[in-house]
Amino acid sequence: MKAIMVMFDTLNRRFLPPYGGPDWVHAPNFTRLAQRSVTFDTCYAGSMPCMPARRELHTGRYNFLHRGWGPLEPFDDSCPELLGDHGVYTHLVTDHPYYWADGGATYHNRFRTFELLRGQEGDPWKGHVAEPEIPESLRTRRGEAWRQDWVNRGYLTTEADQPQTLTFDAGLEFIQTNHGEDNWFLQVETFDPHEPFFTQDHYKQLYPHDYDGPHFDWPDYQTVRETPEQVEHVRYEYAALLSMCDRNLGRVLDAMDEHGLWDDTMLIVCTDHGFLLGEHGWWGKNVQPWYDETIHTPLFIWDPRSGRTDEHRQSLVQTIDFAPTLLEFFGVQAPTDMMGTSLRQTAADDTPVREAALFGLFGGHVNVTDGRYVYMRAAATPMNQPLYEHTLMPTHMQARFSPKELRDAELLPSGTFAFTKEAPVLRSPGLALPNTNTFGSLLFDLHTDPAQEHPLDDDALELRMTRLLVELLHAADAPPSQFVRLGLPSSGPVTADHLLVRAHKQRIAAAAAQPPLRAADFPTGRISVHTPIGQLAGDPKADQVIRNHGLGILFDGPLLRMAAGASLFMLATAASGAVPRDLLPAIAEDLAAVDG
Repeated sequence: MKAIMVMFDTLNRRFLPPYGGPDWVHAPNFTRLAQRSVTFDTCYAGSMPCMPARRELHTGRYNFLHRGWGPLEPFDDSCPELLGDHGVYTHLVTDHPYYWADGGATYHNRFRTFELLRGQEGDPWKGHVAEPEIPESLRTRRGEAWRQDWVNRGYLTTEADQPQTLTFDAGLEFIQTNHGEDNWFLQVETFDPHEPFFTQDHYKQLYPHDYDGPHFDWPDYQTVRETPEQVEHVRYEYAALLSMCDRNLGRVLDAMDEHGLWDDTMLIVCTDHGFLLGEHGWWGKNVQPWYDETIHTPLFIWDPRSGRTDEHRQSLVQTIDFAPTLLEFFGVQAPTDMMGTSLRQTAADDTPVREAALFGLFGGHVNVTDGRYVYMRAAATPMNQPLYEHTLMPTHMQARFSPKELRDAELLPSGTFAFTKEAPVLRSPGLALPNTNTFGSLLFDLHTDPAQEHPLDDDALELRMTRLLVELLHAADAPPSQFVRLGLPSSGPVTADHLLVRAHKQRIAAAAAQPPLRAADFPTGRISVHTPIGQLAGDPKADQVIRNHGLGILFDGPLLRMAAGASLFMLATAASGAVPRDLLPAIAEDLAAVDG
């Protein structure tokens, strides 16, 4: 038996023809794929975003309740590694740049062999001391990744040069070399259609439209501030890159045809998450709730044992099911710590595997869905605490934990969590962005409101969904701090006293009625709420003021590196609410006193 997984990053199911995507999207090979496989209509990702999703793909368990972005842990079960231990040859080809960043460096090594292709996004690939030539652009966040991406683009002048193309070339080379052999698993994984939405002109020409504005193929993760024409332009740029993905998917399907692989080879085509392209008034992901466009993902499976094709499945499935599915296909017993379930019978006859599913981002909403209703549970208090990272691999997306982050760390005893296999685990204060109270707790009915534009006020339904949420938190061995942060009982019954939707709706309405914060209302000086946080962090007195207000994590975590130029005022007035606006006057007063 053989298996191929084709994994795209940021693949929005609402753009795909098999899911009723717009007729102007050119993706004929996704249609062809659906005709040769089973299409899952109710697949949800779990832990967000990129590497947390890949930890789930390896381990078959949720990541986001215990920690944020990071590598595989010493106690983690890895599906590719388990396959290799049982005689299955595993090979990865990918251009996803975060595999070789600090927070992802243990994943690709679980495969027997791997090829890493360079050049996507801000991948630190080609070294140029001189500044690259960058056109006028609407993007506002222009850090090192922005600069490096323009260096990289200078080497990607043809489709043959593109990392996506090279990734599929490498995958097809593996198939060509090994199609006659048995017992292998190939993962072909491309970063596309992740932003920036950069591809060659012949794909852009599939989407002719009038646009003569500034360069714009990489939106910031923020509220939409652009014109309708600019929003439309980005959607077409995304679609152009999606069409390139479709072409390379077709190359894999052609190889399946050419080598007769449909007889004995499982094919899984999937993604980690989607992307907001102006829906809900937002760009991107992470800083807003995980709306359907970002978390309800496409999934296609061809299983040669059942031979089912051109059919849809309605059962609720998740990313945590992929590892058990692959292990079962190769006759390998899934470890007891895996929470997912093999989708063999679901693909064959729509046998359900769960009543409800969790999803979310570390420190963000904790969400539950039963496939129809979605409940987004926000933190119970504006400070979004307590929140802790639980890890033995203290690294963020592109950096190690700082000594300051580890200053208050403690080693929890072995047996704290069942899935750590009696290993102790390090607990340290976690950075929570965004502040989920900015959006509050939300409840939606996807059958009557698929666009999630009309949140429900339904106490009975919220109570049922909250009870499902608590059951799943216990099943996932969630840390006690998550129950406290969410205002949920860690033991005993869930009652009407634990509901939040109405209370949050009232509080958000009251906050919206307040006059907007004005920069002129806050004092300026050597140090103030207008001073960049990078500067405040270097001042011992300012540092103490911030810590006295419970915001020391702004200086201790990766935010300082990512947004050193942002001020407290900017963070308080941003749509994500990184700093609670109610704290700003008191912080301003204390900083003014220090400055005086």
